[in-house]
Amino acid sequence: MSVSHPAPNPSIVYSFPTPDALVDPLATFILKAQKEAIDKKGKFTVALSGGSLPKMLRGLIGNKAVKWDLWHVFYADERVVPLDHPDSNHNLCKTALYDQEGVSIPEKHINTIKPDDPDFDFDAIDFTSPSEDDLETLADEYESKLIASFASKDSVRFPVFDLILLGIGEDGHTCSLFPGPDSAISEGAGWVAYVQNSPKPPPNRITLTYAVLNHAARIAFVATGPGKVDVLRTVLDKPEEGLPASRVRPAFPGQVWWFVDDAASVKVKHEKAEFRL
Repeated sequence: MSVSHPAPNPSIVYSFPTPDALVDPLATFILKAQKEAIDKKGKFTVALSGGSLPKMLRGLIGNKAVKWDLWHVFYADERVVPLDHPDSNHNLCKTALYDQEGVSIPEKHINTIKPDDPDFDFDAIDFTSPSEDDLETLADEYESKLIASFASKDSVRFPVFDLILLGIGEDGHTCSLFPGPDSAISEGAGWVAYVQNSPKPPPNRITLTYAVLNHAARIAFVATGPGKVDVLRTVLDKPEEGLPASRVRPAFPGQVWWFVDDAASVKVKHEKAEFRL
């Protein structure tokens, strides 16, 4: 007899007058996720993204309710560049968050794409044209970090993040998951994949797969500005078009939230909720 599974929860959309107006509600939302995770298992596992998202986390800075020492940070995706490169998502998060006064995430809890393997010389990679072997090694080693944090791969089919924070591109991409078919990062793929020839520079990337995103307890997208009008309308009102962000639908009881501003959501017909926690 086949076992039926509940359908994914519908997305919850919060729209705010301006980008600044969503900063504190987003921080409140993250703190609630943190509390529930720490109460349950003594740590908070979160995946961060790059772009404008790190700056939107400024509502956490200086907030004494944040238990930085219990945060375990991964990246939803990363560009294959040196860690101090302007295009590095780690560097963006470091500048906007980790380096700020009072933010004290232990360095060992921040999982970059630099492998822990002492025999692998990350700095020797030709970042202008990395070999496929190097990209595969980076993806495999990052998956190993996930396994170490979430238990053995044999006992956990996919990691269950407490929270994954995502942005969305004007083409509907999220993480480094771009429109168009790609069997390497399909829903049935592994935990981490590498991407070559990304439609957006830099071309080489490491990304969590849909399978990992869709096992998260919580996903929060952050999207602001008039440049996101058309893609938000498509993702939220026409998910059947299959843009990457539309394919992020965590298995029940997982949930997707959208933190957007009115400029981005002006054409969205999807019901908007009043923010309250």
